[in-house]
Amino acid sequence: MNRTPILFLNVLVIAACGLVYELLAGTVASYVIGDSVTQFSLIIGLYLSALGVGAWLSRFLDRDLAARFVEVEIAVALIGGLSAPLLFFGFARLQWFQLFLFLVVFVIGVLVGLELPILMRILKEHLDFKELVSRVLSFDYLGSLFAAVLFPLFLVPRIGLVRTSILFGFLNGCVGLYGTWLLAPLIHRRLMALRIRAIIVMVLLVIAFLQAKTLTSLAEDELFADEIVYATSSPYQRIVVTRGKSGFHLFLNGNLQFASADEYRYHEALVHPALASVSAPAHVLILGGGDGLAMREVLKYPSVKDVTLVDLDRKMTSLSKAFPALAELNQHSFSDPRVHVVNEDAMIWLDRNPTRYDAAIVDFPDPNNFALGKLFTTRFYRLLRAHLTPNAAVSIQCTSPIFARRSYWCIIRTIEAAGFHVRPYQTTVPSFGVWGFALARLQPFEPPKRVVITGLRFLDEGTLASMFVMPLDAAPLPVEINRLDNQVLVRYYEDEWRKWS
Repeated sequence: MNRTPILFLNVLVIAACGLVYELLAGTVASYVIGDSVTQFSLIIGLYLSALGVGAWLSRFLDRDLAARFVEVEIAVALIGGLSAPLLFFGFARLQWFQLFLFLVVFVIGVLVGLELPILMRILKEHLDFKELVSRVLSFDYLGSLFAAVLFPLFLVPRIGLVRTSILFGFLNGCVGLYGTWLLAPLIHRRLMALRIRAIIVMVLLVIAFLQAKTLTSLAEDELFADEIVYATSSPYQRIVVTRGKSGFHLFLNGNLQFASADEYRYHEALVHPALASVSAPAHVLILGGGDGLAMREVLKYPSVKDVTLVDLDRKMTSLSKAFPALAELNQHSFSDPRVHVVNEDAMIWLDRNPTRYDAAIVDFPDPNNFALGKLFTTRFYRLLRAHLTPNAAVSIQCTSPIFARRSYWCIIRTIEAAGFHVRPYQTTVPSFGVWGFALARLQPFEPPKRVVITGLRFLDEGTLASMFVMPLDAAPLPVEINRLDNQVLVRYYEDEWRKWS
């Protein structure tokens, strides 16, 4: 029997599994720790170096290579397959989690680094060196491409991090188990013991896969102080809602987005300074804000004829249907006939859409990665400027001027560099602390002096005036401008928030 073609298919599976374990570790780290750019960089560097260590160690394996290959596959199946739940539980229980994270990544990298050299030595009897290297590397890169495409588009949004981890561990187990038949003539001892070990690991992984929802719930229960009442994954993020004595909280990728007990402070401060600056705003644009809470405030203005909300994540804009308590909190704003929802990347949508608006509310998550950081660049704000009427006003959430002072002023200066006149302001939201915003217009202006609608819970004329007084500990700092080709804001943000994590 010619084993060569099937062994090359094993190379493809091995490469796909190895890349998935690396991506899983980076994703879990960014989910539970934040600091995604640094974490991904460290994990990629550590994983690649561990591959080299594994390849170097393979030189010490001289006898019974086929059996060694199967043993490595079984070990990768067990450790790699359970890596995601192990990391989630480790974060909740270990004070030295980062060391544990790097240890898991290193061990998996060493094991994956052992696989291909051993397999190449098994195959060398069937192919000349040039053909062997070209085929192995071709299948290796194809497997990596296969995993890189599937991971963000199908695996994580459809089956989640834990099931993805277990599924690819099972695939490694299949390679190991099938290897006991495929390479049987080359395995000189312990053949049945290898098969039994492979079967035991695969059965454990099947059980773990079937119980993945329980494992995920147990892991997330450790991460959040309150009871989880709703959780789902989208192609872009993990959405978790918890409920406690004070109400419910929404988390995206582990980061708090709002608490129902005090979100009105944030959203009134975000929306009303901009709309109070415009005489009878009719056409309003909301970028981000898929929870509908900023839209609730916009819809309080009788002059508003239409609201366009652009949010990338369809699961976020449909969360009100899946979680009725949110629909009550946003006063069923998505059901208002004046509302039009667009599920697209805001930057791409702005580049294609010609409509102009009387006011815009920009409510994106904080710029903790480059995908979000691009929405705080001069390029983005120039695109936004082209969609405003001459007297329009824009309000933008800008992170905390206390906890992330350089980040805050970087956003302010970037908005100014895009051609806006800006008035920085801030308020206190108990769940977040002091939070910062920007009010921007195309012409020089004074901050609004009165709230033009009634019935607000937080904002009145005195509060409105005080928000535009920046305290000394939030005063401007010298910063660089955040540009698309040099996102210094992400670096500022990670450096500053790391001190508080």
